[in-house]
Amino acid sequence: MTTTSPSSSAQSAREALAVRLTHLRKDAGLTGKDLSARCGWHPAKTTRIQKGAALPSDSDIRTWCTACGADDQADDLIATARAVDSMYMEWRRLHQGGMRQVQQDWYDLHAQTRICRVYLSNVPPGFLQTPAFATALMHQITRFQGTPDDVAEAVAARVARSRFLYEGGHRYVVLMEESVLRFRTADPEAMRGQLRHLLTVMPLASLSLGIIPFTAQRTVWPLEAFYVHDDSSAVVETLTAEIKVTQPREIADYMKAFAGLAEMAVHGDAARDLIRAAMDALE
Repeated sequence: MTTTSPSSSAQSAREALAVRLTHLRKDAGLTGKDLSARCGWHPAKTTRIQKGAALPSDSDIRTWCTACGADDQADDLIATARAVDSMYMEWRRLHQGGMRQVQQDWYDLHAQTRICRVYLSNVPPGFLQTPAFATALMHQITRFQGTPDDVAEAVAARVARSRFLYEGGHRYVVLMEESVLRFRTADPEAMRGQLRHLLTVMPLASLSLGIIPFTAQRTVWPLEAFYVHDDSSAVVETLTAEIKVTQPREIADYMKAFAGLAEMAVHGDAARDLIRAAMDALE
């Protein structure tokens, strides 16, 4: 539980937890060495926790609270630590029991989201993927991560999110690099079906789909995939981890980037032309 997050939201939350634990120690009239002795660990561990460099385990927090005579605060602090830990989750940890549960969690998040802004530079978003494309992609991910293969169940949970395109109250604004249309992530038949599906859903009132052409003059460089939910939180997907961003200044940066990317995108017939050209290239 000591993974350092590249997200300042996670780091700020870790530091806030560290401050609460430090205040407990001070309120108990203990020095760092005193607390370390009562906890039975090296003073360096106390220092790392107080600096926010290490996230304490549930056991660490209970031991700390007992040492400070504050057992009644342990449960609340443990809940806080778990929330901090969830801001930076390695995919192998998330997928240690398979991919289906993560897909279900995404389903629940989208069910609560009114407006979702999405940027992709690698693959279409899950709610726009066909079963054949999602199957090919998830098999690749499972092999790469070496995690349990529950692809069939995970695909069903992933494509289930598409229902929100047809139910009232949900709005999706999607921006994709043209490379997403061209990468051979699946076999030609599955790729053709995926591209055809994009053409099929484009007229939906709930969806705005923009494509950033290869030829667009860049004002924002290609980025990692990110989803902004109701302007209040963002989920960023890297090779190794899912990062949840909640800090307002970071969300503002993602919204600023999204606005810049949107200015480079084409929509309507121009976007359809790019999709059809990608289909023709599969011949």
